[in-house]
Amino acid sequence: MQLSLNGKRALVTGASRGIGLAIARAFALAGADVAICARDPGPLAQAETTLRTTGRNISARVCDVSQAQAVTDWVAQAQADLGGADILVNNASGFGRSDDEAGWATSLAVDLMASVRASQAVMPHFLAQGSGNIIHIASISGLKASVRTPPYGAVKAAIMEYAQTQALTHAAQHIRVNCIAPGSIFFEGGVWDVVQKNNPELYARILSGIPSGRFGTPEEVANVALFLASDCASWVTGQTWVVDGGQALN
Repeated sequence: MQLSLNGKRALVTGASRGIGLAIARAFALAGADVAICARDPGPLAQAETTLRTTGRNISARVCDVSQAQAVTDWVAQAQADLGGADILVNNASGFGRSDDEAGWATSLAVDLMASVRASQAVMPHFLAQGSGNIIHIASISGLKASVRTPPYGAVKAAIMEYAQTQALTHAAQHIRVNCIAPGSIFFEGGVWDVVQKNNPELYARILSGIPSGRFGTPEEVANVALFLASDCASWVTGQTWVVDGGQALN
């Protein structure tokens, strides 16, 4: 089984670090040209430098995906930069935690509506060429009660349902749509890195609930995304792939 994306063009949101960057890099190494976006120009420039070492055509543009027009504009610019699009990965997250207006507004705008808007923006191109592939990055927080992060869990559950609806709607047009639901993923500067330093008790409690005995890595999520984006998954659509070392089973 060869996971090749030769000749493919992939758009990845929230790709300046962590899971998004790992997915973009895995796609580029597999032969895809990649367009990425992120809100902060500094980390985005660093990510672009990293991705250019793959030798692929790389587009990196600043985009605040919480803004509706910004998402639409970025998708159009990314397609122009790459000469089209074959894959869209909706990875950006606002990590809304607080059960208040601000927490819900962030999660709805960044996690849910940005995914909807990017999908809608790229869909005419997918329909015109008769193929396309959308991967939403959800979370195991959307699979069960999310006591610490009510908005985050709720919108991730909504994304899983939305992916099923998209998959059913567009299967006949050869457009596949799937979700990946990661568990707790550790990377430098990420959420769990911060928790480890500032709240070691919570870090230890979460770690003790992972049957595999460790946090996951962005690359482990990227490997699943690469499979779903490839022709090896040509009959896979409307599914949520859990990548969590058994965490959701506890």
